[in-house]
Amino acid sequence: MVEFVGAATPLDGWTLGAAAAGLKVEPEALWALAIVETGGCGFLLDRRPKLLFERHLFRRLTGSRFDMAHPAVSGPPGGYGAAGAHQYERLAEAIGLDRVAALKSASWGLGQTLGEYHHAAGYADVEAMVAAYVGSEAAQLRGLAAFIGADPVLLNALRARDWASVARRYNGPNYAGSRYDRRLADAFAAVKAHGLPDWTVRAAGMAPMLALVPAPAR
Repeated sequence: MVEFVGAATPLDGWTLGAAAAGLKVEPEALWALAIVETGGCGFLLDRRPKLLFERHLFRRLTGSRFDMAHPAVSGPPGGYGAAGAHQYERLAEAIGLDRVAALKSASWGLGQTLGEYHHAAGYADVEAMVAAYVGSEAAQLRGLAAFIGADPVLLNALRARDWASVARRYNGPNYAGSRYDRRLADAFAAVKAHGLPDWTVRAAGMAPMLALVPAPAR
């Protein structure tokens, strides 16, 4: 889906530092969340934001009216299928049924911000959020920080490095099944031990990958 291919500008350390300072959390804690959600990269090889389409949300937002004819994109939790480009195939099917509900039912970018939470992420509507997330990891990171800042329980848990509470608030009550809290703790410990990325080196490493698909002309 060409409309979701953009500049895909890599994150810089200043943006992460400013976001963390604004939240009064350690930058390593914010980066650990991005690592667990997306491996610390907000884009696929084809310049589209990393995405997970959640059919149970689409079902709720559309009143279950597509369950029978489109069970792959409207149904109970699960049924995600393969990561990567396949999620955009699912998104495309849902967009053909209800575009706004489809965009709201997907988790986008570095922090896998749910489109339904666009207001908390700082955007007037989901189209604006997605357009920004297509452009840069910085927008994705700022959206993640805004979402955290809008939830005092989540924010205080992240400040305290209470990983179980962070996991429960961010990943849901079944977080233990995927060891989400342990993965957060391990990611944080690794970043504290080895340091945050060298952002210049990281950007240089992403450049050949993103060059495979040129940014569309504006």
